[in-house]
Amino acid sequence: MIKLGVIADDFTGATDIASFMVSAGWKVVLFNGVPNRAFAAGDTDAIVIALKSRSIPVNEAVEMSLTASAWLKTQGCQRQFFKYCSTFDSTPQGNIGPVTDALMKFLHAPVTLVCPAVPDNGRTLFNGHLFVKGALLNESGMEHHPVTPMKHASVKKLMEAQSSGLCGNITLDMVKNHAEELGSEIEKQVANKAKYLIFDILDNQDLLTVAHATSDFPLVTGAAGLGYAIAALDTLSVSAPKATLSIESKGAAVVLSGSCSAMTNQQVDFYQQRASSLALDVEKIIHEPSYLETVTAWVKSRSHEYPAPMVYATQPPQIIELIQKHYGAEFVSEKIEVFFASLARSLASEGFNKFIVAGGETSGAVTQGLNIDGMIIGEPVAPGVPWTQVLDKQQWVILKSGNFGQPDFFLKAQEQYDE
Repeated sequence: MIKLGVIADDFTGATDIASFMVSAGWKVVLFNGVPNRAFAAGDTDAIVIALKSRSIPVNEAVEMSLTASAWLKTQGCQRQFFKYCSTFDSTPQGNIGPVTDALMKFLHAPVTLVCPAVPDNGRTLFNGHLFVKGALLNESGMEHHPVTPMKHASVKKLMEAQSSGLCGNITLDMVKNHAEELGSEIEKQVANKAKYLIFDILDNQDLLTVAHATSDFPLVTGAAGLGYAIAALDTLSVSAPKATLSIESKGAAVVLSGSCSAMTNQQVDFYQQRASSLALDVEKIIHEPSYLETVTAWVKSRSHEYPAPMVYATQPPQIIELIQKHYGAEFVSEKIEVFFASLARSLASEGFNKFIVAGGETSGAVTQGLNIDGMIIGEPVAPGVPWTQVLDKQQWVILKSGNFGQPDFFLKAQEQYDE
């Protein structure tokens, strides 16, 4: 039986929690959207469903999340987890509260946990307030977020403004010094009409304590740190062997980079000094239909090389600005995404079976181009960025957000191949 079903409100968040659980020793499968088929789980410990529900209208987010929950229920998941960002990205009109309420009703959960803490990433809770690397959430820069500006650090205020119930806070003293009394404290909070519980958390030991105290909750909510704690408690209790993912060295690999973030620029600069690289010509992408065939042929001719060849649209900001001024930002972005999707599909047909991809939009394009609906999560190459194996295929993919990883990321990723 599957131990945990996770509903994530975006793709990168889904990958994040999946990677954390794999680090704790679980075997995890991630689906891009709600599957339209049953899944033979085998020895899978957790299923993660990636939705795009963070910033869409509330009624759509609720409907999408309930559909995911119903599918997880049919798969026999023992418990469910609603995963959102560790900076609680949601306004008073946002989706975290309504989705949580809908899932609680559907799963008959009288109380749930609200836990955005990820100590490893500097997200901690004290007196019910969320801190980001020591700064209150509303003083961390998140107050300027263009879509979900965070105006409060009190998780109680944030949650109660968009939900139908009351929050109870369980203090750090209780978590650290009276763990054996947490069961009775939870009962007390519920008797006082608390529907959502917020525990103070400063470190990973606190997370483990909280995960243990709430292990009988049919639904929990929070960020990736809680996923790690739930998996770690389980693997510690049974001394389970650590899950591993084998990545075949045979076949061909390619690096595809579309992100223009500062870190990806560094990664491209580092890598092009060590491997064959081709900068995409945006003018040709726009005006020459045969350009796809040209680029495919260039990559194919280097399929034997190690490190793998790289194709990149990554450019310094000033060059991107000039191109966007001439053609329009949305037009250029769409053309590049479509090109990467087509290139990935073309290379797969030529025997390429390992794709190292940089950039959120580029990752989405490659996922679409390769027609990926599900993947098995492997060990991270960098925090939150794992190798994955496409379900039912001998095909492996890394999908990296722009600013993740160190300058040698593309090279480091290829060190994990099996001999």
